[in-house]
This record gives sequence, structure tokens and C-alpha cells, in this order.
Amino acid sequence: MSKAGATGGPDVDYSPSSLVPDLDAHLARYAADSARARETLRVHRDLPCGPLPEQRIDLFPAAEPGAPLMVFVHGGYWQELSRSEAAFAAADFVAAGVSFAALGYGLAPRHRMRAITAMAADSVRRICAGRAELPGAPSAVHLSGHSAGAHLVASALLDAEGWRAAGLDPAAEVASATLISGVYDLEPLTHTYVNDALGMDAVEAREVSPLRRLPGGAEGLPPLVIARGVRETGAFGRQQEVFAGAARTGGADVTELVVPGRHHFDLPFDLGVPGTVLGAAVARRIRGIPE
Repeated sequence: MSKAGATGGPDVDYSPSSLVPDLDAHLARYAADSARARETLRVHRDLPCGPLPEQRIDLFPAAEPGAPLMVFVHGGYWQELSRSEAAFAAADFVAAGVSFAALGYGLAPRHRMRAITAMAADSVRRICAGRAELPGAPSAVHLSGHSAGAHLVASALLDAEGWRAAGLDPAAEVASATLISGVYDLEPLTHTYVNDALGMDAVEAREVSPLRRLPGGAEGLPPLVIARGVRETGAFGRQQEVFAGAARTGGADVTELVVPGRHHFDLPFDLGVPGTVLGAAVARRIRGIPE
């Protein structure tokens, strides 16, 4: 995420902060808005969604039982941030009658990418399978993720073997998914500073790339919103274009957005705001309104 290690070429192309002079202000807002949500809303903290200590959610239930649930997976290039900074959209969703959960996962370099993707996918499946026992007993599960979180959501959805082993169908369990400024082919990252902490070789990068499972795996995908800001690097633009195209080729229902006036770090604030381009598209998916 940080441009500290970016020196040029692929490093800069995969450094979204290279286009954002006030990165620290956005990171501070993630933390402040998340803290405010925990102070002002009902919240069930540290709910387990798997056997590992990192597999936890902070869940903010809507007022009415049976409300849909939006599960958000944070970014940070799989090595920064946490669910503590991932509840910034909770107030917007709860006000709209939608429960919200911030999902945690283990970070690099303590965890390798294979383990991180498997951990997040397992958490998603457990949340879906156990939603009736969650606070508010959600009627449906919607997923969203930003940057590395978008990669983890896409990877979870396309983990056909994991869903089969759990006896679940992702298309039936997940009502929609929103992918914001994601990276879907990780092989290019092996040539950048991002890989210093991840330590991937080409084989691992291919294994954990959701793009490699398309278009054939698209039949198991729920309706998708795939979005980025117009002020993104070329690499993030290409990643979205190729992934969205492959998902469509496989038959997925895709809404693709390039949002005017937004960049990699401020677009997530629109997730639960219906008056914005992204928020309106997400609200339509939650209500089940086709494009």
C-alpha cells in the first residue's frame, strides 16, 4: 500500500499511494470513523469465524432482526491494517437497515499468501453457513473488499473445492459481492516491492490469483460490483478490466464502475452511501435490483 518501497517501473504502477499526496489523512479517517462506529453503535466484537485467532469479526447489527449482512474485508496489501480500521462504513449500512461486519485475517510476513487466502475463504464460508446463529440472524450475506480485501473476496468466491468440501454453493450462500480496487493476478507483484513481505514465487502467485480461475469458475459467482476510482495507476485499471471481462465471459452478472473524482483510498468511503456512484450500485445489489 505504501509508496515507501516504490522506486519506479512496476513498483510505482503497483503503488496506489503514488497518486495520493494525503495518504495518511485517509488512513487516519479509516481508523477514526471505525472507532466512532464502535463508540456509537451496538457492536459484537471478536466473534469467531474460524479456529485461528485472526479469524474474527466485529458485527454491527441493524435494528431489525433478519436484516441483510454486509461483510467487509480490509486492504493493506495483505500486510497492513486490520478489522479495527475496517468499520468505517458501519454507520452508513446500519442506518440503511443493513447489518455490517468487519472481517479480520492474518497478515504477511507472519502468514504466507496461501494461508491468508485459505483463512479468509474459510471465514467467509463459516459466516455463510452460520448466519442464522449470528446476532440479528441475517437473512442474506453480501461481501465486499477493498484492494487486498477485494482479492480475498474474489479468491473466496472462486474456491470451488473449499465450497464443495463444506457442502455449500457460493451462488446460493452469497447474495452479492463488491470488489473495490482489487488485484486479481498476483504474478506481477512478484516483481515489485510489495513482494518483500509476501515472499511469493511465481507458482504461489499463480495459485492465489483468482483471475486464473476464470472464466470457467464464473458460474459460481453471485452478482458482482467491480469498481475503482478514475485516479488509479494503470496496473489497477488493467487488473479490473481483465478480471471483469473474464467474469463476464464466464457468465457472471457484473456491474463495472470507474468512479469519477475518486482514487484508491477514498472510494471505499462511498461503499454504504446510496447517493454516490458506488453506494447506489451496492444498494441496488442488496435490494436485488438487476442492472
